[in-house]
Amino acid sequence: MCGIFAVCNYQGDVDAYRQRALYLSRKIRHRGPDWSGCHVVKNNIMCHERLAIVGVDSGAQPLVSEDGNLVLCVNGEIYNHKHLRNQLKKPHHFKTSSDCEVIMHMYDEMGTDLVNHLDGMFSFVLLDVKRNRVVAARDPIGITTLYYGWNSKMPETVYFSSELKCLNEECDKILAFPPGHVYDSETQETTRWFNPTWWDGSKVPSNPVDYKLLRESLEKAVRKRLMAEVPYGVLLSGGLDSSLIAAIAAREAEKIAQGNGDNDDDNFDESGPKCWPGVHSFSVGLPGSPDLLAAREVAKYLKTIHHEYTFTIQEALDAVSDVIYHLETYDVTTIRASTPMYLLSRKIKAMGVKMVLSGEGSDEVFGGYLYFHQAPDAASFHSECVDRVKNLHTADCLRANKSTMAWGLEARVPFLDKEFLEVAMNIAPEEKRPNKAEGRMEKYIIRKAFDTSDDPSAKPYLPDNILWRQKEQFSDGVGYSWIDSLKAVSENKVSSEELAQAGSRWSKDTPDTKEAYMYRVMFEQWFPQPACTASVVRWIPRADWGCPSDPSGRAQKVHEQAYEEKK
Repeated sequence: MCGIFAVCNYQGDVDAYRQRALYLSRKIRHRGPDWSGCHVVKNNIMCHERLAIVGVDSGAQPLVSEDGNLVLCVNGEIYNHKHLRNQLKKPHHFKTSSDCEVIMHMYDEMGTDLVNHLDGMFSFVLLDVKRNRVVAARDPIGITTLYYGWNSKMPETVYFSSELKCLNEECDKILAFPPGHVYDSETQETTRWFNPTWWDGSKVPSNPVDYKLLRESLEKAVRKRLMAEVPYGVLLSGGLDSSLIAAIAAREAEKIAQGNGDNDDDNFDESGPKCWPGVHSFSVGLPGSPDLLAAREVAKYLKTIHHEYTFTIQEALDAVSDVIYHLETYDVTTIRASTPMYLLSRKIKAMGVKMVLSGEGSDEVFGGYLYFHQAPDAASFHSECVDRVKNLHTADCLRANKSTMAWGLEARVPFLDKEFLEVAMNIAPEEKRPNKAEGRMEKYIIRKAFDTSDDPSAKPYLPDNILWRQKEQFSDGVGYSWIDSLKAVSENKVSSEELAQAGSRWSKDTPDTKEAYMYRVMFEQWFPQPACTASVVRWIPRADWGCPSDPSGRAQKVHEQAYEEKK
């Protein structure tokens, strides 16, 4: 991934503003430490901070077409770029081997309809110089981040950026660019382009689970994401989701390294395992934490090159303010989970690794969070799954993107592959719902899809105790004392009187705990402008399902019940 900053239809002296634009773009250089680019044409400025993963030696941005008419800045990866090149109808001159350049040539042939053909995670801003037209788009689920903003003194100017911090000094209105949408300056409208069959959560699907299709769809999603020309690895917490991704990646890398990949299939770019054979895995936690122990077992089983890191409570507490700066949110559960990921990402980048696979999205797709046990019926369960997937860009996707990109590390998330979602989100919720009486724990069907116990000749993907391990939310699994320490620190930092007066200080998203109050103060220190809160969304558990207000998995009664039963 990379960093984008663009100013379109600037209503002042654009040449004089160039230095200011470079200063603002530099605020997200952590996203793209490999190169910086700036292109000014007419009254538009396009800036780019590059993290080079594909087309390393030739893919610097902004990309400019041969005739100078099209200028493109992209953040992300287009996994089917080879296929898209082969589908172009006209002859085009490709100046780079980057996976992103094809967007520019597709626009030349099909206009904004190009977004429907992209398979990947992406945000881009494209300038059509002749028409002075700007087109911007974001991937279906919002794995990549994108914001746009306006200044009331220059209402015709639109600012775009990968992060809020480029815009807060310039704009008095800032919004998160909605996932699965495209903006067209000619209409000044932002319209939805991503319309999958499962988008309406009120329509309850009835498809029975096809375990083979479910397994093969996830395997395909992982394989696409092995595209890289740089060292890569997998984030391995030892939980089900990251362990499955690691198991599939290890199998795929072995197949490709042995020459058993589908080399004739232009939907895949197998550069990763070819360039960097052997899968590296990375885990983080407090000493002796549940995740570290489980990850160690998985890595040993999969024979990955494993790297284990520990952190102290004080190191994590010292990082919280910086984490909020990079996250650009005050959501409690996002900050809790992001801090260990932020610390781990720095260690990974120090090793020279630039890309990792991660397990985000599975809990939303399959209703894996422990509070889903309290769903009153199948329709409610399904509706909640759809809502959580739709809002991933405000929580887990935001965490995975910004915690890693704070150090120039890219995270790819196979569970949010749009083809995989078409399969998984159309399964009847009765198949997904946990049912203690029937022995069906959370995420039963994805576990069962990778359970080879009925085939003695098949090599198991994972050990049974990992495949059937109970859910631990990442902020819990790194060590229970992490969240306990955050609560204790906030008790000392925030008085009961301050908390009681929180409503008069913040009418929007009023903190209801001292921990939430502490984060809101830190957020305001970095982002004091009122416009900065418009893009923040707090996740609050389902009180109408009888869930406690604390988002920790340990707060759910099913967590303790499961451990009591093991004693």
